[in-house]
Amino acid sequence: MSEIDDRTELRRERARRRPRPRREFDTSVPSPCITVCQVDDATGCCIGCYRSIDEIREWPILSADEKRTVLARIAERKATAGT
Repeated sequence: MSEIDDRTELRRERARRRPRPRREFDTSVPSPCITVCQVDDATGCCIGCYRSIDEIREWPILSADEKRTVLARIAERKATAGT
């Protein structure tokens, strides 16, 4: 191997060993999931937690404010379902 190849390989090895930043998830707002996971065909929402499929899928990556917005929507859905 040439000296250039050796240096390139050394740089690659250092890059592989470099610590990667950890992705932090916002867990300050607990999930409304109650492990009754079944989507109602009429509403498109889970009958357990009242979230849509998109809200369920995106929950882990939402910010705390976005999660609170989803919780507000859930409260509206529950109120509507109760009437």
